[in-house]
Amino acid sequence: MTSKLIDHAVPLIRAVVIHPDRRGDNARHASERLEEAVGLAQALDLDVRAQEIVRLRSVTPATLIGRGKLEEIAALILAADAEAVVVDDQLTPVQQRNLERFWDIKVIDRTGLILEIFGRRARTREGRLQVELARLEYERSRLVRTWTHLERQRGGTGGVGGPGETQIELDRRMIADRIVRLKAELEEVRRTRGLHRKARKQVPFPSVALVGYTNAGKSTLFNRLTGAEVMAKDLLFATLDTTQRTIRLPQGRPAIIADTVGFVSDLPHELVESFRATLEEVGEADLILHVRDIASPDSAAQAKDVETVLEQIPTPEGKTRRILEVWNKIDLLEPETRETVVGQAERLAREGSAVAVSAWTGEGIEALRETIAALIDDDPDTQLTVEPHRGDLLAWLYANGRVTGRETDDDGRVHLTVRLHPAALGRLERLYPDVID
Repeated sequence: MTSKLIDHAVPLIRAVVIHPDRRGDNARHASERLEEAVGLAQALDLDVRAQEIVRLRSVTPATLIGRGKLEEIAALILAADAEAVVVDDQLTPVQQRNLERFWDIKVIDRTGLILEIFGRRARTREGRLQVELARLEYERSRLVRTWTHLERQRGGTGGVGGPGETQIELDRRMIADRIVRLKAELEEVRRTRGLHRKARKQVPFPSVALVGYTNAGKSTLFNRLTGAEVMAKDLLFATLDTTQRTIRLPQGRPAIIADTVGFVSDLPHELVESFRATLEEVGEADLILHVRDIASPDSAAQAKDVETVLEQIPTPEGKTRRILEVWNKIDLLEPETRETVVGQAERLAREGSAVAVSAWTGEGIEALRETIAALIDDDPDTQLTVEPHRGDLLAWLYANGRVTGRETDDDGRVHLTVRLHPAALGRLERLYPDVID
């Protein structure tokens, strides 16, 4: 059992982080998993005083960890003067309660930790509703708190229990009632999102969604591509609420790009279900950019975790899912490794499957734009002739399509080869019926 004590100058909630290493249950190294768990704890502003890998030969049903290891951890908790223990695993309600009794300290499992982070980071009404629903689904089987915050929302109908109704029954009923209301509100959000998507389809711009492991650099890449100023920090789950912007691709064609919540290994199923309305944006996208932190030694395992979540997101019937891997943070690679990675990406780029970039420095961004344009540009060529005085038409074509060829004859007429989305082509025929050759 390996451990490391850490000193911090700023007194916060003092915590010990434990990663139970179940042999063969995950391809990634235990040290990488422990480092990620520490990052999650720090994202919750916990003062991590000690971190430890606990090797499990077998799982103890009542406590997950065997008694001998429990006693060693108890000594570590005492030495660290900790106020909480983070267990980087999904604990059953019984295991969580038994560990709290054994150590006489607050215990937070991986699911609870991620839910708490999401609760702090959500900014929009939709995000807050989704996180609250996920938290209630998680806590319903535990009932470890008094739920006084829900009690204030009970109102006058069904909020008062009859004589003899226990506190846990009241809690359970309050949670169930609140879940019903939240699901109804989120269904309305989902319906509204569907209307917005339908409206966007009338605007003939292809859609691109950024996905990736948390802290892979999605928001930095989003800012680089769009010129926006979305919060981009070296912080797990810096982005929770989906942000959309319009970008210009080579030769003028616009596209809508969306920055989404970061994924993580063992993402709680409560969150996947609750964020369904948001994740549907990914399923509807014409192209998915899977952003990878290629400088991370855990990049391959993180990519598999993202792919696992993507498999849970439905794709509309008849739509083919297209994914382009964006190998980000090449500026952090050692020269020899960088040369190998860039060379491999250049070979894959010809197939439209990977591009190497540094969102921080801007290296490779133009090649990424070209690849995006090529992958979403599957509309047929349309030949058009624009008279010299029709500057309005020329501007419309550049704003709504992709001009792939242009020649001007001796009379000043412009002969264009332009690719237009079917919806754009229909609008062109209505607005300018005389220009189709």
